[in-house]
Amino acid sequence: MKLVNQSLLRTQAFINGDWCLAASHRTFAVENPATGEHIAQVACLEASDARRAIQAAAAAQGPWAQITAKERSYLLRRWFDLVMKHQTDLAHILTAEQGKPFAEAKAEVAYGASYIEWFAEEAKRINGDIIPPSSSNQRITVFKQPVGVVAAITPWNFPNAMLARKLAPALAAGCSVVAKPAAETPLSALALAYLAQEAGIPAGVINIVTSSDAPAIGAEFTSNPTVRKISFTGSTAVGKLLIQQCAADVKRITLELGGNAPFIVFEDADLDAAVAGAMASKFRNAGQTCVCANRFYIQRDIYQAFTTKLIAAMRELRVGNGMDSGVSIGPLISHKAIQKAQSLVDDAIAKGAQRAYQSPLTVTAGHFYPPTLLTHVPTDAALAEQEIFGPVAALIPFDDERDAIALANNSVYGLAAYCYTRDRQRIKRVGDELQVGMLGMNTGLISNEMAPFGGIKQSGWGREGSSYGIDDYVNIKYINEFF
Repeated sequence: MKLVNQSLLRTQAFINGDWCLAASHRTFAVENPATGEHIAQVACLEASDARRAIQAAAAAQGPWAQITAKERSYLLRRWFDLVMKHQTDLAHILTAEQGKPFAEAKAEVAYGASYIEWFAEEAKRINGDIIPPSSSNQRITVFKQPVGVVAAITPWNFPNAMLARKLAPALAAGCSVVAKPAAETPLSALALAYLAQEAGIPAGVINIVTSSDAPAIGAEFTSNPTVRKISFTGSTAVGKLLIQQCAADVKRITLELGGNAPFIVFEDADLDAAVAGAMASKFRNAGQTCVCANRFYIQRDIYQAFTTKLIAAMRELRVGNGMDSGVSIGPLISHKAIQKAQSLVDDAIAKGAQRAYQSPLTVTAGHFYPPTLLTHVPTDAALAEQEIFGPVAALIPFDDERDAIALANNSVYGLAAYCYTRDRQRIKRVGDELQVGMLGMNTGLISNEMAPFGGIKQSGWGREGSSYGIDDYVNIKYINEFF
């Protein structure tokens, strides 16, 4: 991999400011999902190595919490500046290990950096309160303290941004962090750690535990009493397991889990805008995002017109290696992901859905799945209930507003939803009634650093980003003082 700054390509874990191998000297392979090319052998840490990283974080915790908020802000800002300075190199690393088109990778790097920038400022705004007392010789003071050592577990679909989104508020609040990136995409995390070190963030404040043995590392994170909080982004099934494992210590946990986002288009919508939003929401990162549109509910009177316009837009998609010019759809992360997408499509067709369009697939290597449009999908199809995580759009007709809301809410998930309508009163009604943590009204893109990201129901607990995003990294203490 050719980088301007070759030092960004790291293959060793990062503990207490040092680049290190696993105690066992084991490694695991990282491959390019677009080509199958071997990229690197990365240190494969075990539970004992994770324990050492937690100890390093614990040693750094006190000194990091004691420096002023302004100093933490300054260091985070330096980190942000370095990330943006090396945006192109970081995007090359990201595309190589994850597969998304290079333009999307550059956008992800900037998106992740925006959280570092935001929380650099929020570090100076972790305010407390003076509460009016009940007697003249009393003072009630409320202030916030860092929760302590944080363990973060991040996914492969946004390997740069998801780590930045967790590390930035933790560091701003005065917490040290031990992070485990996904085994498929550890290189982006290691590059971010390198730049944090270059920015002057002290040894032990950030530790990166690379491993292909997620259960062993996760068990150490959840069982180790030194870890005071877990932050996890991933599947609902793993999230439930982590809840169980954290119960013994009543360990604090933030979860951003699976989604099943409905995308509702009413008959009064701007259809061109709705199609543009559908393309952005559904096909970004080849459909491998937790807030991707999963179920398209289209009002019956405009169903055919929307379908025709969506097919025309899909014909412009180009599938291929993310580093190739003009590519808009990269690979899925693995062959297993292809099998899942195909099984969901097969199930829907067996139950009566129609394959209205499928993009041509000319690539012969890598983990590619053609963008596919299914129409008249029955509501009992598996892909109407499960997160697809692939470039498959499933269109389902509905009759009226009550029908659309009922269909959209018929899910155990509640992460994101999208709705297109020109009716201002309907915007309010639907906004009030949809059971999700985030709603895009007349837009297919909802995430930014200034807004709280997170869901309800089985899509998780807590929020990331915005002024709310730092709350899970602090404890509230109140002092009742008599004098």
